[in-house]
Amino acid sequence: MSNQSTRRDAIKKFAAATVALTAGNAVSGGTIERIMEEDQYKLKRNINHSVCKWTHDFLSLEELCVEVKKMGFSAIDLLTPSEWPIAKKHGIHVSMCYTNGKVSLTEGWNNKKNHAQLIAAYTEAIPLVAEAGYQNLICFSGNRNGMDDETGLQNCVEGLKQIMPLAEKHNVIIQIEVFNSKVDHKDYMADNTKWTIELCKRLGSPNFKILYDIYHMQISEGDIIHTIKQNHQYFGHYHTAGVPGRHEIIENQELFYPAIMKAIVETGYKGYVAQEYIPTGKTKEDKLAALKDAIKRCDV
Repeated sequence: MSNQSTRRDAIKKFAAATVALTAGNAVSGGTIERIMEEDQYKLKRNINHSVCKWTHDFLSLEELCVEVKKMGFSAIDLLTPSEWPIAKKHGIHVSMCYTNGKVSLTEGWNNKKNHAQLIAAYTEAIPLVAEAGYQNLICFSGNRNGMDDETGLQNCVEGLKQIMPLAEKHNVIIQIEVFNSKVDHKDYMADNTKWTIELCKRLGSPNFKILYDIYHMQISEGDIIHTIKQNHQYFGHYHTAGVPGRHEIIENQELFYPAIMKAIVETGYKGYVAQEYIPTGKTKEDKLAALKDAIKRCDV
């Protein structure tokens, strides 16, 4: 099973239960026609925008590449090596890479029994990422399964230290994603910034960072802007979604993304911010209009 399938399966039941918004609500502040037909739509380029492929799988990757370019940005998150040639054909950058489908969200670096398989997968993937001209490669802590935080940290350090010299050699950034364990990813170990920052400190490598998922951390701990300002040196990538519901980032959710994006820009961050919300629109046109609206709301 691919990483994307694993990720999709992990939220499938939650997404089905929470899709309560209507297509009309998906694009707040104006009609779909207005958003899609604006002739003067231009990005400010203070934020490098991206979108996660798995949340827009109502389109083929070819179609998504075309639509992304129409909206004025040129990056897609969470593609495997087999998908990179399609992105390259369309001039699309892969802003966060997967390995060749050999890693799992639930069986990660916190368990020594996974180390041999993971080391092999990342040893293969790291040179491929660099050769393709990319930099970011995602990883996961795995679930607790009764394990305490300290043991999990020690195991992660032991395993990851075996691939970090290769990552440093190829200038590839290994990025551990934080998830909430309250709603979406029950029992996931890296469910807070404190634990992952400690992992960064113990590894002591500039090539190990945190994929800070704003949606997940709002659920886990809140205090988003302060956390970004205080700890941005550990954050190498950002994901977005509305809270509650993991849907469009519009006015009926509790996060104000323009202020969050402004805080990210003020840290001097030059990486990517990827939209990872689950669209609620009933048609392809509704969903694409909502993506364009999300990009605009995050373009500070």
